[in-house]
Amino acid sequence: VQLQASGGGFVQAGDSLRLSCTLSGGTFSSYAAAWFRQAPGKERELVAATIWAGTRKFYADSAKGRFAISKDNGKNTQFLQMNSLKSEDTAVYYCAASRRRMISITRGDYDYWGQGTLVTVSS
Repeated sequence: VQLQASGGGFVQAGDSLRLSCTLSGGTFSSYAAAWFRQAPGKERELVAATIWAGTRKFYADSAKGRFAISKDNGKNTQFLQMNSLKSEDTAVYYCAASRRRMISITRGDYDYWGQGTLVTVSS
């Protein structure tokens, strides 16, 4: 199984971005999905997660009301819609998939990781 993330870029504060992550070598309906991020000098943190069906979701406090995670199992793809971006959202964003199929806030519960996509928000 491999994950390929895309969609990062350089934006201004207040702008929006949509990250995508495509899974190959498997079926996304078999996995829960999540987005993590890692800012320079900081630990990797969970941003959002969803169960295998995409019907239950979890958001970190920093993401609530601004970000939305979704899955399209038919296309083997997950998304992170990010609105009202702030400079503190600047980070490398990683998609992840878990065979547990349920939401987990623990990095170690995720079995597969994408390569990361850089989001830079200028104030």
